[in-house]
Amino acid sequence: MDRSTTLPRGSRQLLLPVNPLFIAFSLLAALGLSMLPLGRHPAQPDLLALVLVFWNVHQPRRVGVGVAFVFGLLTDVHQGALLGQHALAYTLMSFGAISIHRRLLWFGLAEQALQVLPLFLAAHGVSLIVRMVAGGMFPGWELLLAPLIEALLWPVVTALLLAPQRRAPDPDRNRPL
Repeated sequence: MDRSTTLPRGSRQLLLPVNPLFIAFSLLAALGLSMLPLGRHPAQPDLLALVLVFWNVHQPRRVGVGVAFVFGLLTDVHQGALLGQHALAYTLMSFGAISIHRRLLWFGLAEQALQVLPLFLAAHGVSLIVRMVAGGMFPGWELLLAPLIEALLWPVVTALLLAPQRRAPDPDRNRPL
């Protein structure tokens, strides 16, 4: 019997421990990318939310709800949004990601993307509700594209952020990886 068929999908490759500086760098890079002056489009994916969910799933003890709250406040201040709008959305999204992180890692990337889609939908929904209650305008139905794009970007972000952990701990000439 082939042993690889009895192992869960997430355990086929052992990963090196993640460097905390890499976590901080990736979160700050996502924050920087979300602060680029590209204009506001309802269908624009929230890269910071995507990276937050990734680290909530893969490192829930290092990146928790408090980190999401702080990054939400920074996003609120930068966008001039109602203070707490993104903080509430990111906090609820991170709580949901931490709640499902053990179960989520048993699935492949396509199934993971389908399971994080409701988290992104909920985050955008909470942000929209807060904006509408405060008297803002409805941005249009294009807003539903942003969570879909974020879910489609999940495998790409996973591959990029797990790449430093997949290298060999003791590289040598005889081992290509």
